[in-house]
Order: sequence, then C-alpha cells, then structure tokens
Amino acid sequence: MTDHVQEQEMEIEALEAILMDEFKEIHSGESGLNTSNRCFQITLSPQDDDADQSTTTPVLLGLIFSHTEKYPDESPLLNVKSIRGVHTSDLKILKEKLEQEASENLGMAMIYTLVTSAKEWLSEKYCQDADADDLEEEESTKDEVIVPHGEPVTVDTFLAWRERFEAELALERAKLMPESALTAPKEKRLAGRQWFESGRATAKGAAHVNEESEEEDEEDIDFDDDNFEDDEEDMLEHYLAEKSDSSTHSLKRIA
Repeated sequence: MTDHVQEQEMEIEALEAILMDEFKEIHSGESGLNTSNRCFQITLSPQDDDADQSTTTPVLLGLIFSHTEKYPDESPLLNVKSIRGVHTSDLKILKEKLEQEASENLGMAMIYTLVTSAKEWLSEKYCQDADADDLEEEESTKDEVIVPHGEPVTVDTFLAWRERFEAELALERAKLMPESALTAPKEKRLAGRQWFESGRATAKGAAHVNEESEEEDEEDIDFDDDNFEDDEEDMLEHYLAEKSDSSTHSLKRIA
C-alpha cells in the first residue's frame, strides 16, 4: 500500500530546497481552491535562471497547488493567479494546460514538472512578445534616421564651383586695389595677382605709407580718364574667361 502522505512530505521538502524563496505556504483562504488542506504558492517569471535577477520582470505568475488525499495517484488541486502583468485569458489557458499535464503524470511526483512547464509557457508567451516589441522599436528608430541628400560631387561641378569661388575672390581683391590701378590703360594695368605680388596691397593696408613710394607708383601708372572702360563686372567677366580656359585644360588632364 502506497504511503501518500510520506510522498507528499518528501515532495514539499524537495520543492523548498530547489525553489527556496519562490516557494511558500499560504492560507487555504488565499488559494482560491476548495480545500482545507495545506496550500502552497510558487512564484514564477519568464526569466531564465542565468538572467540578471536585479532586472524587473515584466510578468510574475503564482502557481498554487494543494495535495489531494491520494496524490500522486490523482491530480493535485491547481490554480494560477497573476502577480504582475499576466492577462486573465492567459491564466485560463495555462490552468487548462497544467491540468492536462497533471493527468498525464499520475503515479509520480509532478509539481516540479508542472513548474517547469509553466515557466516555459511564460517565456514563450511573454518573452517573444517583448522581443517583438524591441524589434519593432528598433525598426522604428531606423526609420527615423535622416539620411542626408545632396548633389553628388563630380569633376564638372567641382570646377564650376571653383571658378565661382575664385571669381568672387578676385572681385574682393579688386575692391582693395587703388583707383589708380583700375583707371590705368590696359597696357599699363596690373592684374590682381601682379598687384598683390608687387607688395602694393600690403603698402595700402599699412598704418604708415611711404609718400615717395606712392609718388613712384603714380608715375608708373598713366591716369587717363578717357581709357576707363572696365568696371568690376568687366574684371569679373575677363577673369572667368581666363579661368574657363584653365579649367578646360585641367578637366582634360583629369579625364
């Protein structure tokens, strides 16, 4: 004759040793079971045993059981409740699943088997949902990344930009040249680069200008108002024409 009471006591001792703080005895009035026998609750989460226990788990489940008089030759009384985050509809599904497994394991201590099954079910049900949410959030974050768009840089676009830039630079230099240099006849007129290399630009920006040097500069340049033909736009046009020839030659070398 089987000693059911002894088997039940041995199983409770084993569960206490394995589950430790997750296992506790509760009052029958808290169990939701129609019994006056001893009732126990096991707290389960979908976390793996190797997971960081400091991390807050999204769901917690209470698996409640009570041994019947002839357990394990008959199924234990079972109940499940949500401690945190488990939906009522899921509780009903899980309870039916555990009762089915209990009927398949009659004749042997089965509570730890039911604990393992419930834990796996939680992991499949809620960890996959959490992974799906993380994946969706990651995809949403990728969609929010702004990819810059712009005109691709080619040899032609670069040369065109360089011409505009150097033309603007030449125009600014022209504004720094003395009026005498701009009003001189073409044959005596200095180019912007020649004017800068001659050191006259430096002399113009200095705090003290040598009067004798200015007189010599004025003697070198013939002031003839009748020959004043080019303004800043003429200089810019002339410069662009020169740069166009130079850029065409550079483009041929690159090609």
